[in-house]
Amino acid sequence: MAEALYGPAGFYRRPEGPAGHFRTSVHASPFFAAAVAALARDAGLDTVVDVGSGRGELLRALHRIDPDLTLHGVDVADRPADLPCAIGWSSAVEDHDGALLLANEWLDAIPADVVEQTAGGPRLVEVDTATGEERLGQPPTPDDAAWLERWWPLADAAPGDRAEVGRPRDEAWATAVASLRRGVAVAVDYGHQRQARPSLDTVVGYREGRMVRAVPDGSCDISIHVAVDACEAAGREAGATATLVTTQRSALRALGVRGARPPLELATSDPTAYLRALQAAGQQAELIDPAGLGRFYWLVQCVGTPMPAVLAGADAAATATPS
Repeated sequence: MAEALYGPAGFYRRPEGPAGHFRTSVHASPFFAAAVAALARDAGLDTVVDVGSGRGELLRALHRIDPDLTLHGVDVADRPADLPCAIGWSSAVEDHDGALLLANEWLDAIPADVVEQTAGGPRLVEVDTATGEERLGQPPTPDDAAWLERWWPLADAAPGDRAEVGRPRDEAWATAVASLRRGVAVAVDYGHQRQARPSLDTVVGYREGRMVRAVPDGSCDISIHVAVDACEAAGREAGATATLVTTQRSALRALGVRGARPPLELATSDPTAYLRALQAAGQQAELIDPAGLGRFYWLVQCVGTPMPAVLAGADAAATATPS
């Protein structure tokens, strides 16, 4: 998975970028960037760090919305040649003081192993990189076995049940949180918590806007849902002093993304304004759709600063403050 996504010929190094294959909140609507800018300002932060920047789409939007923000992208891909020179770029997370760090659909693309329960215990699922055919290999390493015991125990699982070893995601998120001397880290992603783990794996491939078999050959994205509660604990252990776990729908509504239709009277008095407002409402509605992007988890963790007041109205999806 690591080679297929991030190697020299990996999916995330392809010239068309991720946006050529799938649609995220960043690509769906400029209202997502506006909400990110509003969150940074409400938290008293003047820097936004975008982890997993793709081709800098969010950073460009933020630069247009609030040119006074200091912006920095993080991605394995090279810095886009046409990115405004005021925007920083690096291949790894760097230390920042006074920053909002956003990881939008980043953790689900951190490589992770899948195990399958057998009569003799869990075994790694190995995948042929040419055909996608699977076979069972060795047991997980002691560190991965300990992670499974803590976060995804299989003692009562039936043979054939699967689990995904989220330890690499925890470590990546802990590194991101620890990079903040002061600030707010936000992970936005597909996910689940211990009380509702799936019994089968969530591995999915995407290519050219379609869901495809997740063959690790570099031709498609490979996504695995995130064990959000495990990442939350890793962030706390890395120094987070306050935490909120909520949904994108709740977080964005707290940030003013409502998706409300304009009044019909406007269609008569100013048809052009009505059409613009209707388009804006549609874009906002897509971001908060509880059956779509709105069901994403938002893991919000603060380092050396209180939880942003604007998120006080967001419904918690887990008991989490203070940590």
